[in-house]
Amino acid sequence: MLLLSLFSNQEFIPSLGLQLASVAAWLSLVMLTAWGVNRFAKPDSEIVRKIVHIGTGNVILLAWWLKIPAIAGIIASVLASAVTLLSYRFPILPGINSVGRRSFGTFFYSMSIGVLVGWFWYLQQPYYAALGILTMAWGDGLAAIIGQRFGKHKYQLFGGQKSWEGSLTMAIVSFVVCSLILLSVQGNSWQVWIISVVVALVTTGLETISFAGIDNLTVPLGSAALAFVLTKLLVSG
Repeated sequence: MLLLSLFSNQEFIPSLGLQLASVAAWLSLVMLTAWGVNRFAKPDSEIVRKIVHIGTGNVILLAWWLKIPAIAGIIASVLASAVTLLSYRFPILPGINSVGRRSFGTFFYSMSIGVLVGWFWYLQQPYYAALGILTMAWGDGLAAIIGQRFGKHKYQLFGGQKSWEGSLTMAIVSFVVCSLILLSVQGNSWQVWIISVVVALVTTGLETISFAGIDNLTVPLGSAALAFVLTKLLVSG
C-alpha cells in the first residue's frame, strides 16, 4: 500500500530528471570539496569524513524543497546502504569508513535516510525527515570536530570517550536545526521552542550513549519521531 502510493504520485515525474540532476550536482560538489581538502590542505581524515557526512545530509533539503519522489530517496538509500556494507569487507570507501574503531555508522546513516523519507513523505510532512537527518548531519558532525579539536573535559560512558565540549555542541546545533525547521513550517510559538529544547536534550543523550555508530540511526529517527509526537501533543492536540 505504501509503495503503491509512492509510485502513484505522478506530479513529480515530468521534472524528475532535473530533480535528480540537482542532487547529483550537489553531491559532486561535496565530493569535490572533500577531495580538495584531502589533496591540498593538511591531511585530516576526520575533517574529510565530516565534510561528506554534513554535505550528504543536506541532500534531504533538496529532496524536500524540490519534492523529489519518496521512492527515489528509498532506492538511493538502499543502494547506498548496500555499498557501505560491501565497503566494510572491500576497500570501496576507505576514507569514509575509517574511524579508528569498529563502526557501522555509514551504513546506519544511509539506512536512516531511507526510513525517514519513506515515513514522512508518506505522511506528507517531509520536514520531519529533514529535521532528523540534519540534526544528525550537523549536530554529530560539528560535535565530533569540536570535541576532537577543543574537547579538554573528557568523560567516559559505556566504554566510549566523549567531551563536554562536543556534547554541548551537539545540544546547541540540534536545538538550532530543530527550531529553524519548525519555525519555518509552524511559525513562532512557545510550543516550537519547548519541542526544540526537548529534542536537543534527547538527541544529545542518544549520541552520548551510542556505540558502533548506532547514533547514526537513533539520532535521526529519534529526533524526527520525538518532534513529530510532541507537535501532535502540544500543537495539533
